[in-house]
Amino acid sequence: MIQSMTGFGRCVRQLSDKAITVEIKSLNSKSLDLNLRLPSYYREKELTLRNIVQLLLERGKVDLTVYIENLGSTTPAELNEVIVNQYIVQMQKIVDGDKTELLKMAVRMPDAMQTRKEEADAVEWEEVEIAVREAVRQLIDFRASEGRVLYEEFKLRVVNIQSLLEKIPAFETERVEMVKDRLHKAITALKETVDENRFEQELIYYLEKYDIAEEKLRLSNHLDYFMENLNSADSNGKKLGFIAQELGREINTIGSKANHAGMQQLVVQMKDELEKLKEQLLNAL
Repeated sequence: MIQSMTGFGRCVRQLSDKAITVEIKSLNSKSLDLNLRLPSYYREKELTLRNIVQLLLERGKVDLTVYIENLGSTTPAELNEVIVNQYIVQMQKIVDGDKTELLKMAVRMPDAMQTRKEEADAVEWEEVEIAVREAVRQLIDFRASEGRVLYEEFKLRVVNIQSLLEKIPAFETERVEMVKDRLHKAITALKETVDENRFEQELIYYLEKYDIAEEKLRLSNHLDYFMENLNSADSNGKKLGFIAQELGREINTIGSKANHAGMQQLVVQMKDELEKLKEQLLNAL
């Protein structure tokens, strides 16, 4: 079943002292373009996360973000009491001020705060991995939901093109008569007597030149092939794009051979339907 490349997934996992939030979103792209945003102490796990996502997703511009929120009593930064006290003593030698005010100044001095380096925890990493897989699963579900909308859109455009194609034969007889009439008028204007057999031969030549039976047949076959692939079990947006190119080629050939205002109008309408189909194909996985 066809899927969209647009999607979003979010998962939150709770630990005793931390909250893990994973968000993933994707847009259309010719290949898998994966961008990760991780806490610094999880950089060593980046390759593992990339492998997880690449196994589950095929194409798309994907942004994956992992947030770790500290809910416990510990803080990532601690006051360096020794350094702060030294700053206060030095300032008291200069000015006899209130200790509270001196403390406010001291904590803003260099090295007054020391950052505690966080390290990846095995239990925490296991929860991160679970959250990533769940977020990706939600993204895939989102893509499938969007894909059902795309399916109905593609089906509508194919039906419309097929319907317009079926209206073309109604102009065939009139088109032949117009060619005959044009040739007769051209010969009459020359004021020359022509051999009827020769005239019939020339008429057959022109009719063969403007014949669109093969183009109509190929266009109909391409439409059937498009629907066959659209209804397949896997999502194959690239293949559908190639078929759409063939549809455009046959429609353009019919238009160049039409030589009839009514048929040209049908061709323009078919082109309009095909452009709408191609526009949505850009987002098909």
